Amino acid sequence: MKTDYKTVKIELVDGVAILSMDNPPVNQMSEHFILELKEASLAALADPEVKALVITGTGKNFMAGADVTQLLPVTDKAPFVEKLMEVHRWFNALEQDPTPVVAAINGNCLGGGMELALACNYRVAASGVSVGLPEVKLGLLPGSAGTQRMPRLIGLPDALDLITTGKFIKAEKGFSLGFIDEVAPADQLIDTALAGAKKFLSRELDIRTRMASRRFDRLPSASEKEHLLNYVKMETAKKAKGYVAPFKIIEAMEKGLSMDFEADIALEAELFGDCLVSHVAKNLIGIFLNERAAGRLPRIEGLTPAKIKKVGMLGGGVMGSSIVHLLLSHGFEAVLWEINQEALDKAVGAVKKTFAYKLKTKKLKPDQLESLMTEKLTTATDLAAMADCDLIIEAVVENMEVKQDIWKKLEGICRPEVVFGTNTSALPITDMATVLADPGRMIGLHFFNPAERMPLLEIICAEQTSDQTLASSVAFGRAIRKVPVVVNDGPGFYVSRQLGGLMGGSVFLVADGVNSMAIEKAMRSFGMPMGPATLADLTGIDINYHVNQTFAKRLGPRYDVHPLTEAIFQLGDYGRKTGRGYFDYTGPEPMPNQRLQKVVDDYLAANKVQPKEMSQQEIIDAMLALAINEAALMMEQGICDRPADMDLAMIYGTGFPPYRGGILRYADQWGLPNVLAKLEELEAAYGPRFAPAGLIKKMTADNQTFYQM
Repeated sequence: MKTDYKTVKIELVDGVAILSMDNPPVNQMSEHFILELKEASLAALADPEVKALVITGTGKNFMAGADVTQLLPVTDKAPFVEKLMEVHRWFNALEQDPTPVVAAINGNCLGGGMELALACNYRVAASGVSVGLPEVKLGLLPGSAGTQRMPRLIGLPDALDLITTGKFIKAEKGFSLGFIDEVAPADQLIDTALAGAKKFLSRELDIRTRMASRRFDRLPSASEKEHLLNYVKMETAKKAKGYVAPFKIIEAMEKGLSMDFEADIALEAELFGDCLVSHVAKNLIGIFLNERAAGRLPRIEGLTPAKIKKVGMLGGGVMGSSIVHLLLSHGFEAVLWEINQEALDKAVGAVKKTFAYKLKTKKLKPDQLESLMTEKLTTATDLAAMADCDLIIEAVVENMEVKQDIWKKLEGICRPEVVFGTNTSALPITDMATVLADPGRMIGLHFFNPAERMPLLEIICAEQTSDQTLASSVAFGRAIRKVPVVVNDGPGFYVSRQLGGLMGGSVFLVADGVNSMAIEKAMRSFGMPMGPATLADLTGIDINYHVNQTFAKRLGPRYDVHPLTEAIFQLGDYGRKTGRGYFDYTGPEPMPNQRLQKVVDDYLAANKVQPKEMSQQEIIDAMLALAINEAALMMEQGICDRPADMDLAMIYGTGFPPYRGGILRYADQWGLPNVLAKLEELEAAYGPRFAPAGLIKKMTADNQTFYQM
């Protein structure tokens, strides 16, 4: 039996071949690795000395699924489906060979790794390891019989839940569902797997009854299957609009799970191919890869981040209390400061409230929360309590003088290497840092509300922010499980300004006679969680007005406040906080605000503008063209020059639909010549706000795209 493989190690113990997968860092299913693993496993089964085969992983991973970088370039479905069928034939050979095959799941067992385990005759998992079929999160379906073997093992309802959500579960849950046969302590895993193999050799277990492909006892009757899938399709249509994979998963189970397993897996392979070549899968895979690369910048490569153990939090309001939640949840010591004891008591109460969901779902017990806050949280009304912190985060009132005063005092209290992070959403960080002897220690750490749930951390470099400060901030962002997107200082930073660009076209359309509710409907149809009117009411029409004024002052005439925006602001209906905005919230359900509608009607009458019908696609094109242009302008101005980061920021910070890939990925798919033509059309109709950025013109002339792929 051959043993000199690069990614596979084989050891023979009492007639049982132990095959250890060793393809660092996570045993991804790269092409070379799969070829070696296939050769080694089939050779072991063919060896007369081998009475049973145990397949296991190394380190923290059994197998973490496919190498998605090899999936991204695939555009031709047919050749890939044939390669996939080769994997099917291999897995079938493992499952149906008279030599028993046991999976010893030592660590993460996801995607193709889980499907390999399902093809084994017996599955033993180490306690606490993660298992699952998360392909749907990448716009794919399990392509190596996951949609066919899993339902046969655990039943259709549980399999649908597991596969259409792509969630990870622990081995113990897998045991209760029925696709894990035993759970063992990590140090006893191989011994338990060997004992499992011997159950076949002693005929205690029979391979014929252990083949998932030949199990039918957990499957529903035809009528039960029809009723269940009809319900699931209806619910999926509500939740997964714009996505492809959830519906293909349902189709694989609806048309599959038959007596003809070969036909079932051939169908699954075809459906996988449909998903793989779709824009949606390319977009979602791109997001996954972009997320892994977030914060990995040349300027901080090789730098060692500061070790941050204790973090000071200035301000315990909505944002401050949420940030403290993050700190406590991820093992940091936290010092919470407020201006007086009354404010501090209120802040501590607010921190406790942020854990309400974890308490409700029993992910945390009340006594555990009390212990956590007692052991990890210190409170203070004296800034001197920040002396031994490694990082200070400030979320006090949005007033430059107040913030600068606090930072100046802290500079005399904290060690020189301590990072100063401000959570300001509007004030220029470069200006804020001027009061410091070392402005290089200051950086923006812009969290999004609610901070304990929103995955984005926008990291803003001021003009003098040091590379060391940035490196430590990026590492901190990852430590609290955030996606760190690095941008440079400027009005609105990146996300707020880009969101303004995305939603800012609405006032021009309304002023042209388009009904604001039609714009709401179009943006919701596009996939945004809310339209511009709903968003304005939520953030505050007055706040948006003042932001617009700031943009006009600092960025020039392109951003002049629209006369209709001015008229709406003067009405004084500022949104939810005043009971009325674009919508009236004084009744049982929000309704269009007739007071604000009169302001619009008066404006249209004064300017002799008639009501205008515009299709959803025309509305979307206008709104997205302005958003793409805003991104290009910010690239020109040096706010950010990494399209992948810019798209991540909008997806994780504003709810831009992931299946669309992001604003710049959408631009590439739309085609920059089409974007340019639309901007020129809109500029002619609405003025300089839509004037195409020089970068858009240059990229169009040079036949370039934002993503160079």
